[in-house]
Amino acid sequence: DIIEIPEGESSKNLGQAEKLYDHLLELNCDRKSVLVALGGGVIGDLVGFVAATYQRGIPFIQVPTTLLSQVDSSVGGKTAVNHPKGKNMIGAFYQPRLVVADLETLRTLSQKEYRAGLAEIVKYGVIADAKLFEFLETRYKRIIDLDFECLSHIIETSCAIKARVVEKDERESHYRMILNFGHTFGHAIESLTEYSHFIHGEAVSMGMVSAAELSLSLGKCSEEIPKRLNALLKNFGLPVAMPELDSSAVLESLYHDKKTMDNKIKFILVNKIGFIEIVDQVSEAEILKVL
Repeated sequence: DIIEIPEGESSKNLGQAEKLYDHLLELNCDRKSVLVALGGGVIGDLVGFVAATYQRGIPFIQVPTTLLSQVDSSVGGKTAVNHPKGKNMIGAFYQPRLVVADLETLRTLSQKEYRAGLAEIVKYGVIADAKLFEFLETRYKRIIDLDFECLSHIIETSCAIKARVVEKDERESHYRMILNFGHTFGHAIESLTEYSHFIHGEAVSMGMVSAAELSLSLGKCSEEIPKRLNALLKNFGLPVAMPELDSSAVLESLYHDKKTMDNKIKFILVNKIGFIEIVDQVSEAEILKVL
């Protein structure tokens, strides 16, 4: 049975989840029924959340069809829907039985969607693998042209990095937070633009540059780091400058970030390519300086 879901981040909500529950009940689905999430990150997150909660959990399979979902959202068991006050605020950790990434599906993507996925691969280079980052810097033209040899390498490397991180900290009690490099600012951008102006990878791209600038401002890295990151993201055709947003609204959004605890905003900051750290408290003054 096929259930179609409208594309876009605006479909990742409790209302759409309820429609899926209705379909499953109409189809008399039980605990042995299997859901297959065929699509990008929105479909994977939404279907995973429904699978995790329908009858307290039924099996599901991820078949990610976008680059971003192949290297990031389909791996690791995070499922969620958005709330108007924050992205991925309602969800569960629930692992798929299988993930199938077919590179041929990448030929169906628009340039905008494809390049957005590259942002997450850049993230993996920054947080854990300097050689991957250098590979992206030297082969960005081949990657943009969908060279499958390059793509196989960077997708497999990205998935392996994420798998290692998730194995150490499946439920994001601390270490898994490193996967959110660039996402603290990125989620604020998405939330404040009502998930309609930028797709996720574009927001992450801008968020990573801001996080690198914050790292530099706090003396965590050299000037070279934001420059290299900025240049690589530009070579991939991704946005790097924060949009015009009210700074106080950005701050308020940051306090809704899932990493924020005891009213302290946490950031993933970069020391050098391949090495990052989790900073438990960054002052509002330092954040505003970057904004």
